[in-house]
Amino acid sequence: MLVWIMVLTVSGCSAGTKESQLDSEEGVVKVYYINNTETSVVTEDYTLTSTSTDTEGCVEELLEQMKTIPAKLEYEAPITGDVVINEYSISDEFLTLDFSSTYNNLDTIKEKLVRAAIVSTLTQIDGIEYVDFLIDGTPLEDSTGIVGNMNSDMFVYNAGNEINTYEKVELTLYFANSTGDKLVQVYRSIVYNSNILKERLIIEQLISGPNSDISCATINPETSINSVSVRDGVCYIDFDDKFMEQPNDVTPEVAIYSLVNSVAEITDVNRVQISVNGNSNVMFMDSISLAKSFERNLDIILK
Repeated sequence: MLVWIMVLTVSGCSAGTKESQLDSEEGVVKVYYINNTETSVVTEDYTLTSTSTDTEGCVEELLEQMKTIPAKLEYEAPITGDVVINEYSISDEFLTLDFSSTYNNLDTIKEKLVRAAIVSTLTQIDGIEYVDFLIDGTPLEDSTGIVGNMNSDMFVYNAGNEINTYEKVELTLYFANSTGDKLVQVYRSIVYNSNILKERLIIEQLISGPNSDISCATINPETSINSVSVRDGVCYIDFDDKFMEQPNDVTPEVAIYSLVNSVAEITDVNRVQISVNGNSNVMFMDSISLAKSFERNLDIILK
């Protein structure tokens, strides 16, 4: 099973606290490095010389800092060796980094560490909510498919010999009934890598579909997850455009609330905001606007 190595989301990295962090600490952010045993990510305080309103200046400054060999010999710079950035672009709070093909030379563990360090450093900047990795213009892929947009909420702290820990969880998933107009509960026992956000695990299980004859899939199995994050009780889920293609005969409400009810079942999530390739201003199955967030709907569950 693929090893996921993640890093602590520090205060000030989320969208709601970036400005207050930069103001109260006079531009001090955390720069993430890799320890020299390449088993975890470590941080050093750094004071930005660029103003917090100069998004591009902050990006340039932190990229340069992550290329610089740290003063501590036990730290490694994340942007060095095979990690070469061709160019970058900023658009609507999305930062796209295009890497040289040598990035593919990184082994699985080192690549996860590099990704965690870069994303966690850069998403502290005002105006940068997500980071996307390209390799010579092509989206970065791992064993699960296209990695897509990333933010600091995707990374949770797990250090040292805990990086391979796994947990067993009992999930309650909601799939469609045989007529596609109601939801039915399906219980599933999963052993999963504890570094993965549980919300993402639930969505992956929904995409994989039911494993019984009494229920039907509600999400196109070709759908890819671009990003999943949770802030203030809201789960933000961004899919690729395959999410808009519904291969099964289910109502739009069943498809949406299959997702919403499942994610909210065993987590602290009370609302779900769905987007497609970063855009929520779309109509799902030509009938439900994704511009609003959704709460659980218990009336649609088959009794």
